[in-house]
Amino acid sequence: MSRADRVCARFADAGIDLLLVAEPVNLRYLTGFTGSNGLAVLGPQTRRFVTDFRYLERAEQEVVGFDRERGPQELLDALKGPWPEGPVRLGFDDAHVAVRTHGRLREKLPERVELVPAGGVVEGVRAIKEPEEVERIGAAAELADTVFRELAEAGLVGRTEREVAIWLEHRMRQLGADGPSFDSIVASAEHGALPHASPRDVAIVPDTLVTLDLGASLDGYASDCTRTWATGADLPEALAEIYAVCERAQREALAAVAPGRTGKAVDAVARDAITAAGYGESFGHGLGHGVGLEVHEAPRLSRTADGELKPGNVVTVEPGIYLPGVGGVRIEDLVVVTEGGCDVLTHTPKGLTVVA
Repeated sequence: MSRADRVCARFADAGIDLLLVAEPVNLRYLTGFTGSNGLAVLGPQTRRFVTDFRYLERAEQEVVGFDRERGPQELLDALKGPWPEGPVRLGFDDAHVAVRTHGRLREKLPERVELVPAGGVVEGVRAIKEPEEVERIGAAAELADTVFRELAEAGLVGRTEREVAIWLEHRMRQLGADGPSFDSIVASAEHGALPHASPRDVAIVPDTLVTLDLGASLDGYASDCTRTWATGADLPEALAEIYAVCERAQREALAAVAPGRTGKAVDAVARDAITAAGYGESFGHGLGHGVGLEVHEAPRLSRTADGELKPGNVVTVEPGIYLPGVGGVRIEDLVVVTEGGCDVLTHTPKGLTVVA
């Protein structure tokens, strides 16, 4: 069954007859189109793709399984018609459509076409990766593993956080990545207490921890991996302790990833281990998130994630402990859920690693 057919199979539950797809990532997933201006109307008997003059040639090369049309410069004008006879319930992605855009849509459409909120219909299909998608994500993870390995050889001490971040992203591109899948995080010493720290023009010193969070985008698919390295064997006791606690929690959570487990249940495994060690208040974010065409997508592993994991889900497992004024630790692997558990796609060692 094609991706478009799998999305159409969700229409009854969503209460729609057709689906308007304009969000770029969802459009790429369904049609293959990588341009910045296009839309599609999808239905059991409808496969309509519209773009403007600038992207006609690209659409001819990329768009498969849809009837391609050249639309006006204002693509919404193409939605004036044609439409099937009778009332039509047209789903739209209410998670991405602004109020102003919704108003303009209503102006363009015939009265008999009802706009129905249908956010998440495509994302629900995207959450279960095809084998080829898993291979692409795995290739992006392997590229990032190579960058980690080369960084360990190049060293950290004396380089600024910003210098290391720039080197990471430059090296990813040299190895063939489209670019980083997100802004790389390099956070040393007390700066590691910020989960999403921005790299500073501050030199990395010996005998501390450095959190390195990076991902590569390769052939459109993302990876995501975090390691926290030591810059010497003489770590402060507090940092050594939180590393040991975080690593144990991460390994236990990995072992808990399996089809049928809820995101909430897997999150609880890591959270309970960290809480039992006395650091529950220092782990303030969810355990993980889906990765695919975007670096943050469905499903989630968190305290509120009631959905069950399914084979083909690709998720991160990334507990963290953050102590303001002291430092922090986060350890993150990328895994694909299998029939019997999960396979880890990131292979950089995660035992406490000393990098000079």
